[in-house]
Amino acid sequence: MYRAITRNIQVTATPRYVAERSEPDQGRYFWAYTIEVANLGQETVQLKGRHWIITDANGRTEEVYGAGVVGEEPLLPPGGRFEYTSGVPLNTATGIMCGHYEMKTEQGETFSIEIPAFSLDVPDARRVLN
Repeated sequence: MYRAITRNIQVTATPRYVAERSEPDQGRYFWAYTIEVANLGQETVQLKGRHWIITDANGRTEEVYGAGVVGEEPLLPPGGRFEYTSGVPLNTATGIMCGHYEMKTEQGETFSIEIPAFSLDVPDARRVLN
């Protein structure tokens, strides 16, 4: 599990390799990752957008922008939590993901929170520093 806290919002990421959706002989690897966003602060916030940076073992980078997460823009009151699972394919057996979420307060202030960098590694694969 990987964790980052920005402005009292905690983001944890838990990746896992999905062998049944991967075809290593074809250069296709797939990971699922579960993200939990927890509001540890005293103000209600809403997750409005995402920006992911996905880098494979060859240094190829893809950036993904979008509204909300998994079709939702969750509202997080103090103590509130939101969890979702998504996935990512790569052409290499290792990689890394990081990024940020765009948040908005009830007063209309927007700010970014860190998504912790997390490693995507096929179990027992040689580790490559990305």
